[in-house]
Amino acid sequence: MTSKGKTRRTVSVGLCGAALAAALATPGTAQADERWQPHWELKQTGTEVRFRGLAAVTRDTAWAAGSKGTVLRTTDGGKSWRNVSPPGAGELEFRDIEAFDGRRAVVLAIGEGEASRVFRTGDGGATWAESFRNSDPKAFYDCITFFDSRHGLAMSDPVDGKYRILSTGDGGKSWKVLPSEGMPPAQPGEAGFAASGQCLVSSGPKDVWLATGGGATARVLHSADRGLHWTAAESTVPAGDPARGVFALAFRDRTHGIAVGGDYRAGQASPQAGAVTRDGGRSWQQATTPPPAYRSGVAWLPHSRSAALAVGPTGTDLTTDGGRNWRAVDTGSYDTVDCTADFGCWASGEKGRIARLEF
Repeated sequence: MTSKGKTRRTVSVGLCGAALAAALATPGTAQADERWQPHWELKQTGTEVRFRGLAAVTRDTAWAAGSKGTVLRTTDGGKSWRNVSPPGAGELEFRDIEAFDGRRAVVLAIGEGEASRVFRTGDGGATWAESFRNSDPKAFYDCITFFDSRHGLAMSDPVDGKYRILSTGDGGKSWKVLPSEGMPPAQPGEAGFAASGQCLVSSGPKDVWLATGGGATARVLHSADRGLHWTAAESTVPAGDPARGVFALAFRDRTHGIAVGGDYRAGQASPQAGAVTRDGGRSWQQATTPPPAYRSGVAWLPHSRSAALAVGPTGTDLTTDGGRNWRAVDTGSYDTVDCTADFGCWASGEKGRIARLEF
């Protein structure tokens, strides 16, 4: 992000919070635009792989997962990165990672059949244990999410007409397939997008949402009981094509959420690429000024009820009114974004790109 001529500098977490709070006190105004001008600071990762999986722990600690079975970890704010990839995973595509701290993390590999796997580490990536390997050739797992350090879910594209949900109650050490009776039927051609690790997201102890595309309409499915029973709602994001739909969700609580997506093909228009909900996903309203292009990742800014970032291959957009209006703030390529309570916002994407938000 550009600082519009102002001196770029990193400030303490306390000052970050004060600046952000002051700037967002009058969201969507010229005052907010003038007082709060953050920017992405790229970190040198020493690799060219694409990182679609990202888990921000703090401003200092973050994990990234990507192609060629690669997992990186930093504990010094991105000054250095340690390659902590699981041994023998070079043929796998990691698309989602969830981390509980600097030592415990769960990473998902995507693909048909046995290519979909889950690995877990409890020692900062020094060792990994494979805790799930898909044995159903019809399943293709896309995303994982955790409610807390023990309870989490993973989702697969539809199997026999319904999305398949895996559940863990021990921090990812073991997984079981949940019954499908509470899952509504999938639309013909409908699936999730393993683009940013944000097609399955949770908020609070039991609520979880699943984003879809490819079908006649792009839908958001919601469960209030950790994946046992689901309801489906149509979003306003266009679908009707395997390349179009909702790619990422972010909920700041169990009622207020943002959806972004579009058409991931380069050069294709992505109108109506943003939507908002204020009732937990039961209904969605089109953004008044949506992101100008396809966006694959979205995250609420910490300690704000109205500000969020959306990222994609053509840039980053900011909203200061809860997702109703977006403005472009950067043109760099990123696939996903994640923020922490201590104002540690991170983004990652192609060609080894990982950046941290500076104020």
